[in-house]
Amino acid sequence: MQFFGGSELSPSPPTPTGTGTENNSHMIYIFNRNGVCLLYREWIRPLHTLNFQQDHKLMFGLLFSLKSLAAKMDPTCADKGNLGVPQLPGQGCSFHSFRTNTYKLNFMETPSGIKFILVTNPGTGDLRETLKYIYNLYVEYVANNPLYTPGTPIRCELFNTAVNQHVKSISS
Repeated sequence: MQFFGGSELSPSPPTPTGTGTENNSHMIYIFNRNGVCLLYREWIRPLHTLNFQQDHKLMFGLLFSLKSLAAKMDPTCADKGNLGVPQLPGQGCSFHSFRTNTYKLNFMETPSGIKFILVTNPGTGDLRETLKYIYNLYVEYVANNPLYTPGTPIRCELFNTAVNQHVKSISS
């Protein structure tokens, strides 16, 4: 099964170049279109300053604001709408990543509104293919699972294991 082009789920997309031999991946978030965090995993996070609910609300709010800002600054669209009004998936301009001095946030939103966020070291390359691959894993192991109830946290061990293995491969 394939989505977003490419070949079957195997093999994995080529891993981007990182900053060295250390683990490049810090955290992954998966949100549904309503802002419910379906999956959160962390590999490197030295400080835990917020509880999980606050962290998830701040991350979803950041994505909402960045999507809105990117749409407002789109030089190809004459109808800008109102700042802060939610846009439908695929509507307007979108961003793929941003970088600070301590991390890089990689983002992909699917046509159904599922948002995939991978936070990595700032020197990590383009991870769009990696996020597409994780989305394909999501479709294969979660969305096609008749026992999964949409909008609930992802508990599928096969999905979690596959994501962990692929994210670890980014480091090498």
